[in-house]
Amino acid sequence: MTNQEPPVQVADNLVVSMSYSLSVAGEAIDATQEGETLQFIQGYGSIITGLERAIHGMHLGENRTIQVPAGEAYGHYDPQQVTHLPLSEFPEELDLQPGLELELEDQEGDTVYARILSVGKSRVKMDFNHPLAGKDLDFEITIQDLRPATPQELEQGFVD
Repeated sequence: MTNQEPPVQVADNLVVSMSYSLSVAGEAIDATQEGETLQFIQGYGSIITGLERAIHGMHLGENRTIQVPAGEAYGHYDPQQVTHLPLSEFPEELDLQPGLELELEDQEGDTVYARILSVGKSRVKMDFNHPLAGKDLDFEITIQDLRPATPQELEQGFVD
């Protein structure tokens, strides 16, 4: 037999197409839209560790409820990731308000995300934790499709 059977179970180096819904403490946070899927290469760390581990071995068409603890999702909330920055470091035209999420550049030139907690006369209190840090995540997952990743996808580490 020259043709390989199509994969029927989630395994490393396969492109997984799955639909999902995500909730935290009973509140819906995110979901794929009807007819859409999230695609990624299993085993490449493209999704949070706890979810990638939990779907390993799921079968094509299988639906599963998965709870991912904070430590295997976006990590525990770290109070040391809350800091004050001088107000002078922000453009004057920027309307700084608590809750505003910003993309900033760190000293290495990498993009980091932060949320404003409060604005004082000379300082801005910023939270650099991921918005879901410290939270257990509840997923409803359905494996919609599986296929071998192409050599190019494996080399680049993501789905074309």
